[in-house]
Amino acid sequence: MKTYEKLFDILSQADDFINGEKIAQELGISRTSVWKAIQKLEKEGIQIESIKNRGYRLISGDLLIPAWIESQSPLNEVSFNPDCQSTQLDAKTGIEAGKPANTLYLATSQSAGRGRFGRQFFCPNQGGFYMTLHLKPDLPFDQLPSYTLLTAGAIYKAVKNLTLIDVDIKWVNDIYFRGKKIAGILTEAISSIETGLVTDVIIGLGFNFFITEFPIELQEKAGSLFEEKPAISRNELIAEIWKCFYESEPDELLYLYKQRSLVLGRQVTFSQKGISYKGVAKDVSDSGQLLVKLSDDQEIWLNSGEISLTSW
Repeated sequence: MKTYEKLFDILSQADDFINGEKIAQELGISRTSVWKAIQKLEKEGIQIESIKNRGYRLISGDLLIPAWIESQSPLNEVSFNPDCQSTQLDAKTGIEAGKPANTLYLATSQSAGRGRFGRQFFCPNQGGFYMTLHLKPDLPFDQLPSYTLLTAGAIYKAVKNLTLIDVDIKWVNDIYFRGKKIAGILTEAISSIETGLVTDVIIGLGFNFFITEFPIELQEKAGSLFEEKPAISRNELIAEIWKCFYESEPDELLYLYKQRSLVLGRQVTFSQKGISYKGVAKDVSDSGQLLVKLSDDQEIWLNSGEISLTSW
């Protein structure tokens, strides 16, 4: 870890002020270097109180530490981009450069974040995190696991493990809390013309962790996992999400997805080829399709890549 990251780790674990000399000794650096690290943290939006003869105390703020996430998760590498347009683009660039699978591309904000169907995704400079995981399945398309569902199940499990909070899942890729969207998942696949196999998959996730202000047009729709000082760090949640993703049985994650579904058993509306339909959502397949029973008792499967619910 970098010096300022190590310093943040020390401050975040301290219950009170910690003396600058003690910090310098623990990190093996000079008092001047401690001060420079403090300034770096403050530029990152971390609020630190400094009192003469007492030292430093963390007031608020949370710093993403890639090395810490790597050490606490099954990920091969965490690649952090402080000037990110989109972690999906970062992942595609990494794939072209030959970076290994199981690399996580991470950012605190995005200047060009997008969701399903090219929808714009609100990405403030503070309070969220944005990441994309690169996998190499090398499988036919019809044999691919439903990565979106598995990721959503892993998010639910991770949040529950760390906070005891129950979040909900809207088919197919949105995470909700208290009736508002707090996260969205975007999964993309890259296939080989020669072999017909899906060689690479990238799973993107935007997460509102501790955001207190939203644009007026989003205030009734978007929310945040925490509205007051978080009980956990973003680093802990990120590491736990991918730990749950890699180490949980797929059947468990699919079960959790269905258990926390906002739509199963409820009336939904959707449009297909310009025609509006209503029906009751009955089931979600392992491949991510939604079974809807229409008013005439006809049952149809909706493909997540083509249909978006208009109400539920």
